[in-house]
Amino acid sequence: MHLFDQDMTLAETGPLSFKTNVSRNWSINGNPNGGYLMALVAGAMEKRSGKKSLLITTAAYLAKTLPGDADILIENINQSASFERWQARLIQAGKEKIRAMATFADGTTDPGERHYEKNPPELAAKDTCMQIPPMGEYTVYKNMDVRLDPQCAGWFSGSLVNVSEHKGWIRFVGDRPFDALSVLLAADAFPPPVFASHGMTAWVPTIEFSINIRNLPQTPWLKCIFRTRFITSGILEEDGEVWDETGELVAVSRQIAQFRKKSG
Repeated sequence: MHLFDQDMTLAETGPLSFKTNVSRNWSINGNPNGGYLMALVAGAMEKRSGKKSLLITTAAYLAKTLPGDADILIENINQSASFERWQARLIQAGKEKIRAMATFADGTTDPGERHYEKNPPELAAKDTCMQIPPMGEYTVYKNMDVRLDPQCAGWFSGSLVNVSEHKGWIRFVGDRPFDALSVLLAADAFPPPVFASHGMTAWVPTIEFSINIRNLPQTPWLKCIFRTRFITSGILEEDGEVWDETGELVAVSRQIAQFRKKSG
């Protein structure tokens, strides 16, 4: 069993409740990655949904989630012929840390029109991109192979650009295939794109995160691009696209985060 699947384990404690252990293996500076946490709560909702195709997941991060034991409580909030909608709460030490909603479809409907008005990002060859190294408590980069295109990797050496954009490649170490839940992790595994323009001098905690899955990936490597255009009142947005190597759009995402420069 791949490490990601081990760290997604849920123990049923009731018809609509689960116990889990939030792993340290997918952390950013010791804090569990928001995409990994979203995958945990989405996985709990998926277990009870009669429709198994995860379409949309949105999470509000109410307080810091720590590695260790947690409870996930879920409820069905809507059912129709096309969709099921669920809500989940992740609780640690009696305090709600995450509130999430997910929409599921049955996955058997006619795919309908396919019309893309934008192409996948053009990326440098994988072996010329900069692989983000595992650094202490940044354990997500021990288990995910993330490679930044040289155009946006200058901030590692203090060379900044005017565009807050990150693009590059991602896969699991060990080449685990991507499924819907692991796409949630991939969509949050790149450093904040604001680092390209401001350097690693900012604190950028996620407030809210939404991901819409369009197609399941067909390749072990994914091509990603993330862009921030506006920083105002201590808030920024991060818009993302995830593609596979066949040229199919896998997911689109939007993240709202705080932006605060570190003092000193």
